[in-house]
Amino acid sequence: MSVEQPLWRALAVFRLLALGYAIAQFVGVSGEYRHPLGGWAVMGLLTLWTAFTMYAFEKPELRRWPILAADLGMAVGSVVATRWLDDADRVADGALTLPTVWSSAPVLAWAIMGGWLTGAIAALLTGAANIVERGDIAQGNLHNIVLMMLAGTVIGYVVDLARASERALARALQLEAATRERERLARDIHDSVLQVLALVQRRGAEIGGEAAELGRLAGEQEVALRQLVSDAPAELETADLPGSGTGGDPARQDVRTLLGRLAGARVSVASPGTPVLLPTAVARELAAAASAALDNVRRHAGEDARAWILLEDDPDAIIVSIRDDGPGIAPGRLEEARAAGRLGVAQSIEGRLRDVGGTAELTSVPGQGTEVELRLPRAALDAVGAGNSGRF
Repeated sequence: MSVEQPLWRALAVFRLLALGYAIAQFVGVSGEYRHPLGGWAVMGLLTLWTAFTMYAFEKPELRRWPILAADLGMAVGSVVATRWLDDADRVADGALTLPTVWSSAPVLAWAIMGGWLTGAIAALLTGAANIVERGDIAQGNLHNIVLMMLAGTVIGYVVDLARASERALARALQLEAATRERERLARDIHDSVLQVLALVQRRGAEIGGEAAELGRLAGEQEVALRQLVSDAPAELETADLPGSGTGGDPARQDVRTLLGRLAGARVSVASPGTPVLLPTAVARELAAAASAALDNVRRHAGEDARAWILLEDDPDAIIVSIRDDGPGIAPGRLEEARAAGRLGVAQSIEGRLRDVGGTAELTSVPGQGTEVELRLPRAALDAVGAGNSGRF
């Protein structure tokens, strides 16, 4: 059951009790009204409307803004009608309006439906009706307006918070179910496919020749499959709670998972034991830059070169280092490639990091391999989280 449903039922009880209070209050003073029959007509209309809303607001398909607008109109109209139906001296003295506290029910309904902002708007409109009924801004009017504003904004804020918590719980349950299913598949694959691949790799190495190449390919597939079944679900939905500072970013990803997919027989990945969550677009750009660096290793250092990826979650930056054991890059070679229009490193690596507020630094010594360091400062992540970047 949705978190909203109990609130609508509680509001229905409040309406009923508030209506009873309004009728009891009117019975005691109806003789002092200038048009008591008109007052009774308003009470009858409020009774019918209360019965209708108790039925309609129970059903989500009927709980729509047109009905809520009519609900607020009923409250505003009954408040303003008091000015013409009650005695002028009583109105000037600040006597209670016909609906009394019932007029706050639509304010609460707007807050439940749309959050704190719509609750505040409904409170302002109801407060304006009280001012019109009285003819001026009196202390009592101001007091009522402040109370309704507080009720509308606080209830709306609590509802926003409850909805966000409900979404976070639903996402957590989905992730738990996905993780359990992944664990089940991992057990099945480990007992069958992975053992077969390991056997092919071992026997191929023993036989040699073309069988050794098949064994090597089987070993690579074994590593990739092990990484695949051990990955946690990549996307984690942020709980966009009011004031959480997430900037409304809809999803975050664990960079460990994305980098782990790059592992292979000749590529090792080391990462922290806890998730390294980044905004989805940033995480994917960082992983794509690392993948481009590995492509350069295969292209320039050969298929037999080994590479190591290290992910570091430092207090001031996220750092991804890609190191290989290839022959290295001769001095001036990168500058020559840029001058010749070969911009693989500049665009695929440096450009990706620059777009997300990071930097890429390449270090190479001939005969000692190459290292690419991708650095993403925390300040850049904070800017993305605060919504300062139109890209994300």
